[in-house]
Amino acid sequence: MTTYLKKTFWSAALFAGFLGQASAQNGRGLVADKNLVNQANGIFKRADQQYRYLASRLPAGRFPKTYYAKNDSLGTSGSDWWCSGFYPGTLLYLYKQTHNTATLTEAERMLKLLEVEQYNKTTHDLGFMMYCSFGNALQIAPKPEYKQILINSAKSLSSRFNPKIGAIKSWDSKKPEYLVIIDNMMNLELLFWATRVTGDSSYYKIAVTHANTTMKNHFRSDYSSYHVLNYNPETGAVQQKRTAQGYADESAWARGQAWGLYGYTVMYRETKNKKYLDQANHIAQFILNHPNLPKDKIPYWDFNAPNIPNTLKDASAGAVMASGLLELCRYVDQSKAKTYFNAAQTMLKTLSAPPYLAAPKTNGGFILQHSVGHIPQKTEVDVPLTYADYYYIEGLMRYNKFSR
Repeated sequence: MTTYLKKTFWSAALFAGFLGQASAQNGRGLVADKNLVNQANGIFKRADQQYRYLASRLPAGRFPKTYYAKNDSLGTSGSDWWCSGFYPGTLLYLYKQTHNTATLTEAERMLKLLEVEQYNKTTHDLGFMMYCSFGNALQIAPKPEYKQILINSAKSLSSRFNPKIGAIKSWDSKKPEYLVIIDNMMNLELLFWATRVTGDSSYYKIAVTHANTTMKNHFRSDYSSYHVLNYNPETGAVQQKRTAQGYADESAWARGQAWGLYGYTVMYRETKNKKYLDQANHIAQFILNHPNLPKDKIPYWDFNAPNIPNTLKDASAGAVMASGLLELCRYVDQSKAKTYFNAAQTMLKTLSAPPYLAAPKTNGGFILQHSVGHIPQKTEVDVPLTYADYYYIEGLMRYNKFSR
């Protein structure tokens, strides 16, 4: 391992315990609103009860995806669905806050169902699936086998990297194309972790190469992001830039912008390379300065969606943005830090009240309402989603670290 990498890994290790850092050390004068902190502590208990209700409704061997109020039914999946790690991940976050052993028992039950995915080489989403679950478990309620499961998961994810393209393949295709989506930035944290614990720098190099390729090709001049890049698998040239879940190829799909913001913030944490901090700042400023961002800071499902303001907002995008901004504000100057912190605070306050925060024993047991999955395919539209819950709870945990 090179001296540079060793220094980088040491820096990354210092940041690895981000959720546990004391706010008094941030040096930016950022102080959490006591009312929201108190409210968050109550929400953790309320969410824990909600998830026990959700667990009571969940069929054996299945993972929750969403809830359909029309017929009072859960949408569920097998362990291979890209969202499978969020339910156990949220349970583990809640256990950290409430110390409810029943919550931990449910998380461990789901982890047992999920561990088979460590060998899944057909998906790029192993960071979501395995690091949001087993990664949290390793920190919160560790077992010896979790480390090896995560290493195997990193190996499986790395198998999808093509050095000619310089990126990890997102979606398989029978056509002569190599598809990479902005969401994939969220899966790189698993690879950084793998290099830290194994000393094998190949994981690190793959993550950095993927991030560099994405930064070069995925972003427009205003730092908004395309959703899908189609590369020529033989030459590595970009064949097409388009969307799948957004309104149009040239529109800014809200959750895609959130993935980029969060992903490049992680890139800076793990590498301390300023170009990633600059990228995260540019994305944050695109989001926060956009004329179509509502005053409550919860974005419409696409920044260029037709019929704004008479269209759907996406709680999941707001939750990811809030959590990402609460990390990013620690790495920037005082002026930017205050802007990012205040925006995240507004997002969390909005999400912590109706119509977003669900009443107890409603919403199928999910915490948040009004997320948007895939409007073009008319799936998961204006429903609760597991990743909205996950990043919302994570955001509240991060916010509370700013209390004094």
